[in-house]
Amino acid sequence: MKGPQEPRSGSSCAACKLLKRRCTPTCQFAPYFRSDEPNKFAKVHKVFGASNVSKILNEVPEEQREDAVSSLVYEADVRLMDPVYGCIGAIASLQKKMVELQHDLIIARARLAYYVDQTVLFSDDGVNMCPVTDMVEDFSGQDFLSFHQFSQFPFP
Repeated sequence: MKGPQEPRSGSSCAACKLLKRRCTPTCQFAPYFRSDEPNKFAKVHKVFGASNVSKILNEVPEEQREDAVSSLVYEADVRLMDPVYGCIGAIASLQKKMVELQHDLIIARARLAYYVDQTVLFSDDGVNMCPVTDMVEDFSGQDFLSFHQFSQFPFP
């Protein structure tokens, strides 16, 4: 059965070209590894091997094979960039970045609240009627950050 991409032409698919075999009309790789994308199969083959890719495609229902191939290609790309951690390293990195950004957002909101409160405390001549608070509670509730740690941020 023809795959979801496009009808087969007379040329071999990228998998058969790499494996140096004749591409048959029933080739299970042809619908997903077209001849104009040779690197796609080369990466997947290097990480998983043709036999394992074939087994995976046989186990996945036909309507989900396109997604399975996309996943294999992505996982192979990431594994080649980071051989030790692969996709897990990318996920951990994104989660760490998300926590850092959430922390930065909490600090920014605390600073904004502080400045809004401070506008009420200034006299007409611009003199601060109340000393600056020295501590701002961290989002975890366990650590405290001193106000001078925020000096890297430009004041409005």
